[in-house]
Amino acid sequence: MPFAIRSSAFRPLADIPEQYTCEGADRAPPLDWRDAPKGTMSFALIVDDPDAPDPAAPKRVWVHWVLYNLPADTHALAEGASGTSLPDGAREGEHDGGGHGWSGPCPPIGTHRYFHKIYALDAMLPDLGARVSKADLLRAMEGHVLAQAELVGTYAAGRRERRD
Repeated sequence: MPFAIRSSAFRPLADIPEQYTCEGADRAPPLDWRDAPKGTMSFALIVDDPDAPDPAAPKRVWVHWVLYNLPADTHALAEGASGTSLPDGAREGEHDGGGHGWSGPCPPIGTHRYFHKIYALDAMLPDLGARVSKADLLRAMEGHVLAQAELVGTYAAGRRERRD
């Protein structure tokens, strides 16, 4: 079987439930992955939205979560995983809202796609610091990616004030 990621909260290309967005509790959705390749030493996860600010005229990719050094024996993140509820050794970086940890979908207009990308790595990465960005993590992972899988969910703009 190929390396794969899924969520018990939503199916691929389906709507992400409101509780995982700025219109709900803004908790990270549960995620699990399977069939990592032999030699996997750690995992990294990036969640981003390539449709910001408007899917009809995207101008940038908005980063919602940067996470790395998940131990190789980790195969899931529970709902709300972020901050102190992560496995030992895991590190979070900065999202584009300027904070750390999970920052859920919050589109200003239209229906956006949210890519949950998991990477199987052949190494544990050095501590990249609290301000590590998606770009920093991608550079650090160069030459270490054994496999990648992704899960895409969608979310449409609602009533509350937006940040991306």
